[in-house]
Amino acid sequence: MPPVEDRVSTRLLLELGDGSEADGAGRAAELTGDPGVRRVSWWRNCVPGRTELPMRVPDGTLLVLAELDEDAPLPAPPGGATAFAFRRHRRPSQGVLTGRRTTGLLVVWITPRAPELAAGLRDWGDFVHIRHIAAAGIPGFSQIAVFENETAPDPRYMHLYEFDGDDPEATYQTMVGHVAPRLGGTGSEEFAAWADWRAPGGRLWYCNTFALAGDTGPSL
Repeated sequence: MPPVEDRVSTRLLLELGDGSEADGAGRAAELTGDPGVRRVSWWRNCVPGRTELPMRVPDGTLLVLAELDEDAPLPAPPGGATAFAFRRHRRPSQGVLTGRRTTGLLVVWITPRAPELAAGLRDWGDFVHIRHIAAAGIPGFSQIAVFENETAPDPRYMHLYEFDGDDPEATYQTMVGHVAPRLGGTGSEEFAAWADWRAPGGRLWYCNTFALAGDTGPSL
């Protein structure tokens, strides 16, 4: 079994849109004045306009992530941004706390094609897909936490991968190379079951990597 740890933050607000790192710092300053906002970080999109995966929301150059208290009111998002608030799913995160700072993220938004498929999709995510990523011990990967959308029915889930290396996109690109040998190679049925979110009834909404540009407080 992969090692399991719990994240500290249980509620996150994500705002995805176009902007510079200076814009991220400005938005962070605005958000930190709101009640219940504990910490804000801003992240540079490593691959704006990624095309090899489905993207059902507009991509952006900047991601602003705010960590919220349980009962904090949701700040109004800026114009042009895609914004969702997520709460930690009851199942624990997977991976390991390395003691190093989180310098990169992989943000995956995924949703069931119908409400009755949610439980099966969640089981696939936790017990098949994320499980094998965590068990592979991929260098640069640390925590993988699952969140559930509290502001909209879709996308229902967020898989939030934390990286602690220098290049989040390069780290992400090593994932298949580490997982595939555990499952008999990329041509095996086991690998297909791991890789295909559609078989358990999933619809991929968004997937991209981000590099830390700045934050307003100590890392988690």
